[in-house]
Order: sequence, then structure tokens, then C-alpha cells
Amino acid sequence: MVNGEAGIALAERIADQARALGFVACGIASAAEDPERACRLEQWLGEGHHGSMEWMETRAEHRRSPQGLWPEARSVIALGMSYAPAADPLALEAHPDRARISVYAQGKDYHDVVKKRLKALARWLVAEEPEAQVKVFVDTAPVMEKPLGEAAGIGWQGKHTNLVSPDHGSWLFLGAIYTTLELEPSQPHRDQCGSCRACLDACPTDAFPAPYRLDARRCISYLTIEHKGEVPHEFREALGNRIYGCDDCLAVCPWNKFASEAHAAREFLPRAELTAPRLAEFLALDDAGFRSLFSGSPIKRIGRDRFVRNCLYAAGNSGDAALLAQVERLLADPDPAVADAAGWAKARRA
Repeated sequence: MVNGEAGIALAERIADQARALGFVACGIASAAEDPERACRLEQWLGEGHHGSMEWMETRAEHRRSPQGLWPEARSVIALGMSYAPAADPLALEAHPDRARISVYAQGKDYHDVVKKRLKALARWLVAEEPEAQVKVFVDTAPVMEKPLGEAAGIGWQGKHTNLVSPDHGSWLFLGAIYTTLELEPSQPHRDQCGSCRACLDACPTDAFPAPYRLDARRCISYLTIEHKGEVPHEFREALGNRIYGCDDCLAVCPWNKFASEAHAAREFLPRAELTAPRLAEFLALDDAGFRSLFSGSPIKRIGRDRFVRNCLYAAGNSGDAALLAQVERLLADPDPAVADAAGWAKARRA
């Protein structure tokens, strides 16, 4: 272990370098398995709360702990990059003819931005400590970023299960560097949610069966992004005009009063055409138009069909008769889920 004054100095240098690269939060956790975290994962999977995200289950052994994925790992450097918005994420609720896109997806793809910074920090660490081996991860491998972030002291998992930072709220992209260096772990934060249940009460689909537990099958982010095919009828009206993700549980968190858009990376500034887009423009997209519009965006990964499906549910909820012609055109769409969504929207006389 790099301990004593040398260990403290190294941890401070890592944090300084992380800040220089745009990370607003940095902490260190052990790579060893934590029985409580592993138990929570097993319970969540056992209850089927992961829905159709089969990869969560098939690689569960790798998710249990960093060493389950990489046995040589000794420490995890957990990092957070802010994407705090300047505008109210809930403002478009009152404008049903507009499409609501989750704040995180309005700018550049965070996978690319965060990974680039993680690699830079990893290269710096290896230059400082040549014996170190490193691996970097950002939401593309079986890594439990939120529990690891909690263990590393950059926040705590709130009742909405997302990480909450006392300094930056919930608007954080998380990344991790696994290393063979045995670093001194940071002190975890205590849970400071208290009696607040704003996030639980704000959820449009009651996706939280209890505080600190999420049933992804009921979550709008899951339904609009991960779920393939037709969205169950019981959730369609609750989608409102949300077409990609949902920010409601984050937006109402009181800790976000400490978040500032001044700390957000420039790459995450929203594209003008995605801040308050008209549903009519999205309903007209074919595959080529979709790929062109969302090049470099995380939205691109769900494909045109799933995206237009979501827009049709929003059209049905809008009650906007001006959209009816576009809805009817999509009744004959080759994708069954799109055609079904068009039929549902027409029945609601969009």
C-alpha cells in the first residue's frame, strides 16, 4: 500500500490532477468485494428489477466487485464530472407540443468525453507511478459506478438510487479507474437524505417500491431507452412528452441547489435544437435523418424506430390535432412498435 505521508500526498495529487481535467469529484475505494453491496445487487436481480437488461444478470459475478472483473485490481479511483443544467429540466412539462429530452443527452455523448479525461488521468498516474497498471471505465462495462462512488466518498446513493454529492447534487457523470496500486481509501459520506422523499413522490410511474430501491421496469428512462418493442399501456400516458429519459427524480432533489452549471464541462452544454424541440420535427425523421441529427449524441444508440415510437406516445399525450397527419402516416411504418404507437396516438386524437 502507498501509505503514510506518501500515500496522502499521492491521493492529493490524484485529486488535483482530476480537477485539472474537469472532474469535480474524486475519491478512492478498495477494489475488494463488499458483502453488503454484493447482496444488494443479488436481491435487485433476483426480484427482476433489471427488466430486459440481461447483461446485468449474465455478468453479475463481474459486477459484484472490481476484483470480480479484474482480480489484480487493488483500488478504485471514482470520479464525477458535472453536467448541471442552467435551465429548469421540468419547464417543458407545460408545453406538450415540445419533446422533453433528459439533460444528460442534450450535449455530446458523455461516454466519449468522460473516457477521454479518464484516459488522460490514467496516463498521468502511470507516469507518476510506473509500476501501476490501470483500466478505465465509463458506463460500458460491468462496473457498479454508483456504489463505488459512495464507497469512495464522492457522495451517497440517495433514495432515488442515484449518487448525491453534497457539493454538486445529482448531476454527475461517473467514471472509474481500476488500478493495481493499493491506495488509502477515502472516507465515505453519511446518507443525508433524512426524511425527504421528494424524488419518490415526483416519479410519474411509481418506479420506487421503497426508498433506495428502483424497479427499472417502471422507470421512464428504462422504458424510453432500454425497453424494446411496445411500451406497456399502463405507462404510456405517464410518459407525457418525455421521449428520451426522465429527470424528474433528480430535478426535485434539494441537494441540487448546490449544483452549478458553471462547473459543467463545455461539451455537455445543450445543443440548441434539443432544448425545446417540436414533436413535429422528430415525427418526420427517417433513419438517415435520425442518424444525421444525433451524430455524436447518446440518443443515437436507441435507433430511429425506438425514438419515433417514443415521439408517438408523446404526440398522443399532447392532444395536438396538428400532429394527426404525421401520426397517420406512421400507421404503416414497417416497425411494429412504431405502427402500434401511431395507432395508440391516433386513438387519443393527437
